[in-house]
Amino acid sequence: MNSSRARLTLWYASALIATTLALGIAVYAARRVGAIEQVARRASSNADLTLRILGQSRLAGDTIRVIADSLIGPVVSSRVRLLLEAVPGYVIVKDEDERIVFTSRVVQALEPRDVSAILAAAEQLTTPGHAQRVFGSRFDLLVVRRQERTPDGRVWEAITAVDTELGVHLREVLGALFLAAPLIMGFSIGGAWLMAGRVWRPLDRVINEMEAITDGRSLHRRLAQETTGDELARLVTTLNAMIGRLETSFGGLRRFTADASHELKTPLTVVRTDLERAMRARPGSHEQMSALEEALQETTRMADLVESLLTLARADEGRFDLHREPVDLEDLARDVFETATLLGERHAVTVNMVEARGATVLGDRTRLRQLFLNLVTNAIKYTRQGGTVDVLLTRTADTVSFAVRDTGIGISAADLPHVFERFWRADRARSRSAEKGGFGLGLAISHWIAQAHGGTLTVQSRLTRGSTFTATFPIARIATVTPLDGVAVTES
Repeated sequence: MNSSRARLTLWYASALIATTLALGIAVYAARRVGAIEQVARRASSNADLTLRILGQSRLAGDTIRVIADSLIGPVVSSRVRLLLEAVPGYVIVKDEDERIVFTSRVVQALEPRDVSAILAAAEQLTTPGHAQRVFGSRFDLLVVRRQERTPDGRVWEAITAVDTELGVHLREVLGALFLAAPLIMGFSIGGAWLMAGRVWRPLDRVINEMEAITDGRSLHRRLAQETTGDELARLVTTLNAMIGRLETSFGGLRRFTADASHELKTPLTVVRTDLERAMRARPGSHEQMSALEEALQETTRMADLVESLLTLARADEGRFDLHREPVDLEDLARDVFETATLLGERHAVTVNMVEARGATVLGDRTRLRQLFLNLVTNAIKYTRQGGTVDVLLTRTADTVSFAVRDTGIGISAADLPHVFERFWRADRARSRSAEKGGFGLGLAISHWIAQAHGGTLTVQSRLTRGSTFTATFPIARIATVTPLDGVAVTES
């Protein structure tokens, strides 16, 4: 029963059997109640018929003849007896003195204890219209008791009983159930097996196609889209979307690994070469010190790369906590501008603070400074000598934006969607020389910092026309209480 199709069919068969049994029990119970009501009506009709015979016989002049023999007792006339014998079932007639004046042949054939049981059951019937069930050695009867006063003032009592025949009804129900149930269950279970197979066939195909996508090299494949619009179609759509995300993630991981390996390979080679050169040089010589200094620079560069990778890894896992506090962006922007002015002088680039309309945001001052410095450093790095870099800090009612605009080499339209990817550097826009060499992680880290503060980082650029990077953040609303009147004032 490892197959879902078999388990579903088994559950369906179990439910069908239980339902059939419950239906059979319900039909038998209803049939039993209906049979008892029908038997009760027959017994009542027999009692009414008996009383009508007695009443009409009295009007015709037939009387009870008292026999002196005490063993026989009082009996009705032969003509009345003949009429009463025609009443079906068990019939007992009593007169007003509670003397039995007639018993039908079937009653006479009973054992005395059975007759006593019928009479005892009749004595318990005190409410008109009710019937009493009584069990004997050879019967299962429903007893009815009727009393009636004839026009001459005599009181007659008719006790009639009819066999319930519940066993016959039970056999009828069970017979019909045993005949019909196997056919119904056979067709139903067979239909369930075929239907489950038809429903499971597309799912088996989806499973086989998913099993074929076993590694990252097969993620370019997609499942055939279902057009039924049901749950299976939704499942296929969801799986295709998941495969697409996995393909993107695997591709990014492969590029990340390759780029990281490439970035580490060059400085490691340089460090190894410098150390070998230092080992061959005379101790304390200028050549040895120069080699060690160059190895130290490359080691520092690798340490920066590893630190950047750790920062992004912690950010991806959500384990990088920001120390949030109110930060005045105008003060921070002017601090970054002073540093950028010194960097610009070194590269013969003019840095201007065009506008500074500050605001307060809730964020990590250190990380925000890192973001601003990354943007300014990139702008200076890729702006030719004699160019300009403008720093702008603007605000609206709800946001504040820090923008860096340069007159540098710019970025082509084809490369713009990739500027925030890790290790990305356009061939024409990014140099691998020692002077302008970078890892391609600065903008990725800046993008993460902006998002971590609930903001955005966007870029506008044209090749040879310069670029503009803009970081936008929501303004913090800080409630303070003035000491004079105690009125709460919201400041930003």
